Amino acid sequence: MNSPSLSVCILRLSALGDVSHVLPLVHAWRQQRPQDQLSWVLGAGEAQLLAGTEGVRLLPYRKRDGLAGMRALWRSQRGQTFDALLMMQLALRANVLGRGLRARRRIGYDRLRSREGHSLFINERIADHGYSHVLETLCRFGEPLGVRVDQLHWPLVIPDEAQAFAESCLPADAPLLGISACSSHALRSWSPQGYAELARHAHKRHGMRVVLLGGRSDSERQMADAILGLAPDADCVDLVGKDTLKQMLALLSRMSAVVSPDSGPAHLASALGVPVIGLHAATDPRRSGPYRSLQWCVNRFPEVARAKLGQELEQVRWSTRIEYPGVMDLIEIDEVLATLDRLLATPAAERLAPARLRR
Repeated sequence: MNSPSLSVCILRLSALGDVSHVLPLVHAWRQQRPQDQLSWVLGAGEAQLLAGTEGVRLLPYRKRDGLAGMRALWRSQRGQTFDALLMMQLALRANVLGRGLRARRRIGYDRLRSREGHSLFINERIADHGYSHVLETLCRFGEPLGVRVDQLHWPLVIPDEAQAFAESCLPADAPLLGISACSSHALRSWSPQGYAELARHAHKRHGMRVVLLGGRSDSERQMADAILGLAPDADCVDLVGKDTLKQMLALLSRMSAVVSPDSGPAHLASALGVPVIGLHAATDPRRSGPYRSLQWCVNRFPEVARAKLGQELEQVRWSTRIEYPGVMDLIEIDEVLATLDRLLATPAAERLAPARLRR
């Protein structure tokens, strides 16, 4: 006998990387409980990224709209009582937004991860589990309703227009190395000197065309200009600030490898099956590294935890970020170059971890 249909609402507003971590759960839900009605409250930019995703109704909320935007969303759902609301965000803003939605079950984080008054906004928790990647934790939100994620699939939709844009922008005569140089948090970003040396190495030693990727912020433009100025002989393709989110997916999908700090493009590239060299010192790649490329992460987080917190890894709280000026300078250029060399020397079929959830 089929289980009755449920109305389920996911609440995960941002950021791009974290939103991408929810997609394997959405895919598993459509496979295992196609009778359910899925909705998802998410940021406006994230809704653009996920436009066209089948089997889920997207409900965009713009953070800049504040309380007025919350009220508008609440009014739009006034006649809806969800069987379950999956409270996947710990920030107070998200918890308040979720409070205005009617739901019988409000499923939130386990006690290890709960903070910012999250416990006040839920009536049920996912099962306790140890230190884990964000993706692994988010995928557990389906388990109270009978949805289990094992195989990972990211149903990212790339329209033909975006594919055509990527084809028109990218050279077809060489393997491509994408550099997405900036995190949304400045203290997680590496140096332009490091990226410039990497670009020269990739171009001269491996015959790669280096593609600079990024958004329209001033900091990303300044970083790209600095890299270009330091490496005029690397023949970089500068696409920073020139694409849409869908076009970014198309560009990432064509890379042979991507190098990035803890950022949305790093996670999206991983979701698209592109190897990623993650640069980590301020954040722990065990929690927020590119999921299928953790073996390629250049990781200085353990040293930073000892130096700044006086803690070993097993003592560090799950949500810890160590964002101090200069911590990313601990990542040495030679190690990044050597990691790229090792990645490119590895057979293509062996560069990514299997698309399975680790438990």
